[in-house]
Amino acid sequence: MARNIRRLRVMRGVSQEAFAVDAGIDRTYVSRLERGLENPTVAVLERIALALEADITELFVVPKTNDGPPPPLKSGRKKAD
Repeated sequence: MARNIRRLRVMRGVSQEAFAVDAGIDRTYVSRLERGLENPTVAVLERIALALEADITELFVVPKTNDGPPPPLKSGRKKAD
């Protein structure tokens, strides 16, 4: 589940901080979730899926054996328009 949360978040180009705000959870909790250190409740999983605009079942997809970890987001702040 940890890998899927990070994979979906990175695919959408959302920082941990922005994701935490959207899901209504603490940013440090997001970090701990993505590292597999926390076990979220069903209610939290529902909020996570909504924030990621994903079906909750996507959080339970078993990765293929040759899938590496999700890449990190590009660091630094976005340029102002």
